[in-house]
Amino acid sequence: MKKINGIILQCFEWYLKTNQDFWNTLANKSQELEKLGITAVWLPPAYKGIGGKDEVGYGVYDLYDLGEFNQKGTVKTKYGSKEEYINCIMMLKQAGMEVYADIVLNHKMGADKLQTIPATKVDWGNHNIEIANQETVKVATKFTFPERKHKYSDFEWNWTHFKGIDYNSETSEQAIFKFKDKSWSQTVDEEFGNFDYLMGADLDFDNKEVVEECIAWGKWYIETTNIDGFRLDAVKHINASFYRDWLKIIREYFKKELFAVGEYWSTDVKKLHRYLTETEGETSLFDVPLHYHFTQASKDDTVDLSKILDETLIKENPAKAVTFVDNHDTQPGQSLESFVGENFKQSAYSIILLREDGYPCVFYGDLYGIPHDNIEPVKNIETLITLRKEKAYGTQHDYFDNPHYIGWTREGDEEHLRSGLAVIITNQSEGEKQMYIGIQHAGKTFIDALGNVEEEVFIQDDGNGTFKVKEKSVSVWVEK
Repeated sequence: MKKINGIILQCFEWYLKTNQDFWNTLANKSQELEKLGITAVWLPPAYKGIGGKDEVGYGVYDLYDLGEFNQKGTVKTKYGSKEEYINCIMMLKQAGMEVYADIVLNHKMGADKLQTIPATKVDWGNHNIEIANQETVKVATKFTFPERKHKYSDFEWNWTHFKGIDYNSETSEQAIFKFKDKSWSQTVDEEFGNFDYLMGADLDFDNKEVVEECIAWGKWYIETTNIDGFRLDAVKHINASFYRDWLKIIREYFKKELFAVGEYWSTDVKKLHRYLTETEGETSLFDVPLHYHFTQASKDDTVDLSKILDETLIKENPAKAVTFVDNHDTQPGQSLESFVGENFKQSAYSIILLREDGYPCVFYGDLYGIPHDNIEPVKNIETLITLRKEKAYGTQHDYFDNPHYIGWTREGDEEHLRSGLAVIITNQSEGEKQMYIGIQHAGKTFIDALGNVEEEVFIQDDGNGTFKVKEKSVSVWVEK
C-alpha cells in the first residue's frame, strides 16, 4: 500500500451546533474524510462537563462519564452518548484513520459538595505572591459522582487532591486561593510568576493518589475507546514530569506507540524546546509561534515572508511540530482569539500542507465554516488537502530569497503518479519566480491548481520553470 502524507482534522469548533448527535454525524462522514485525504482525527473532549449538554468539553466534571450517566442535567454529552462515541471511533478507524482523544487533566469543575479548609490568597498578576494571611474558605472540591455510583472507579476527590481554586463559596469572592500546605509546581510556565493555576479546582500532580488515579483512568479510557493517541490540553500548567511519566507508563502497558501532541500555548519557541526536553521527547507540540506568524502576516502586508518560518518548531524541531492555522481557541470570540485573516488563509494552509516538514492539523471551522460568525470555509481548502495527499512528495527546494515573494518546489516521486508541485506566495503585487522542479518534468506543462493564475507554465530542459502569482495570493502549480 502506498504511503500518503499525514493530516489531522480537528473535528470541532467552539460554537458547533450538535443536537447531542455529533458522534453519529461524524461517523457518517468517515468515508468522505478518508477519501479527501484526512489520515487522523482529533475528537473533542468526550466526558461530562460542568456545562452539561452545552459543554464544549474543557470544564471537566467526570472523566469516566462518556455520556452514560444522568449528571449535570443530561445523560448524553454535547456530542452524544458513550455508545455513539465508541461507534464513531470504530467507524473512523475502519475507514483507515487514526483517532486522537482530547485529554483534559489540569482541572475539575462542578463539584458535588463544598469543603471548608484553610487557604491563602495569591496575587492574580503573580501567583507566587501571597497577598493575605491564611483564612478559612468554603470551596467546591468534593467530587463523589453520586449518579455513577462508583462504576469504573471508586475514587472520590477531595480538597487534598487539589492545589487551589478561584472561588470562595462562603463569601462569593473571586480570587486565587492556594490550599494549606500546597505549593505550585516548578516545571510549569513562568507567566504570572508561576502558571500552575489556570482554572477550576487545580489538580495536585505532586499527590501520589492523583497520579495513580490518572494512570488508572488512562488505561480504562484506552481499553474502553480503542483510541490511537491524544491531544493533551493545557500542558504548560502541569508538572512536565507528569505527562513524561504518564505517557511512558500508558505506552508500555498497551505496547502501542500512541501518538501525543501537547498544547503548550506560547509564542516563544525556546519554551517549547524546554518542554520537549523536560518530557524527554514523549510528546509532540503544536507550533504556536507559526500560528502567530500567520496571524501577523494576515494583518500586515509588509511582513517579511522569507522569515515566516524563523523561530518556529517546524523549522527548529520539525519531527515534533504539529502545525496549524487556527483552532477552537483562536477563532473569533474565544480566549486566545488570533484568527488568521481570509487574505492569508490559503497561503498559510499551503505552508502547512505542501511542505515536507511538520504534521499538519486542519481546523473544522476552516473546512466547514463557522455559521455562528458567518465565516465561510477557506476557499480551495479541499483542493489543498487533496494536493497534499496526491502531489506533495519528493525532494524539496526552497526559494525564501525575497521578503515578499517566497516559493518552494517538490520534485515528486515514483510512488505517486504525476506527483510534484511548485508553490509561490506573495503579500504584495503580482510577480513570478524561476524555480527548479526537476529534470524529470522537462517538457511538461503545469497549471495553477487553485485557479488563481490562468496562464500555463512550461518546464525547461534544465528542470526550471517560471511560476507566476497574482497580487496578495498563492498559486500551486501541478502537472496538467
